[in-house]
Amino acid sequence: MSEFAFEPVHGLPEHLPPGEALRWQGAPHWRVLARRAFYVRTVAFYFVLLMLLRLAVLIAEGIALRDAVLWSLWMVTLALLAVGILTLLAWLYSRSTVYSITDRRVVIRFGVALPMAVNIPFKSIESAGLRTYPDGSGDIPLVLSEDQKVSYLIMWPNVRPWRFSNPQPMLRGIPDAAQVAKILAEALRSASAETAEGTESAPESVQEASQEARQRETNAAMSDAGLAPSPAKAGGR
Repeated sequence: MSEFAFEPVHGLPEHLPPGEALRWQGAPHWRVLARRAFYVRTVAFYFVLLMLLRLAVLIAEGIALRDAVLWSLWMVTLALLAVGILTLLAWLYSRSTVYSITDRRVVIRFGVALPMAVNIPFKSIESAGLRTYPDGSGDIPLVLSEDQKVSYLIMWPNVRPWRFSNPQPMLRGIPDAAQVAKILAEALRSASAETAEGTESAPESVQEASQEARQRETNAAMSDAGLAPSPAKAGGR
């Protein structure tokens, strides 16, 4: 049984409430994570440099090239092991991560050993960025408001790199990132417009009730002071 078999909806911790729809759902590509989160190429290049340095030292000591290569083969084995482990981790993280965008929030489900999900309401998102790569993949970091905090260590690698003091959740290594960013921008605009309309169209009955309450308080105060006007006086006669 899959560790995510308990999910009522794929990638979501619960069913969406009425009126909320799923706009997009995806996951990071494991090759992109391997290159840009686990730095597989950098690690491989590091081992190549170490091997070349060892060969140069051995040859400088008078050892034949063939023997020097043979004595350096253990580093090749070590390099393959390191790159293999990092690639496997990238595949596991890609398999266990799901990004979801609804009408009202962004949901990041992640975790290899301990699956968890983080809900990020649109009202907590101040802005969103986009970084694309030549292969069409990219990252979408989310800048959160001050009252919304996330843990860098817990959410890694689904956070913007090196932002420890103010971690930014990030949809990382997603294919066709420009299209996903467009979907997110439209969802944010729609939610913002609905919020603005709700604020501007406050019920008139509430406003009228407030005015009537203030008027009653004023009349009561005037009555207590013996100043309440009679209908004739109120009419100016």
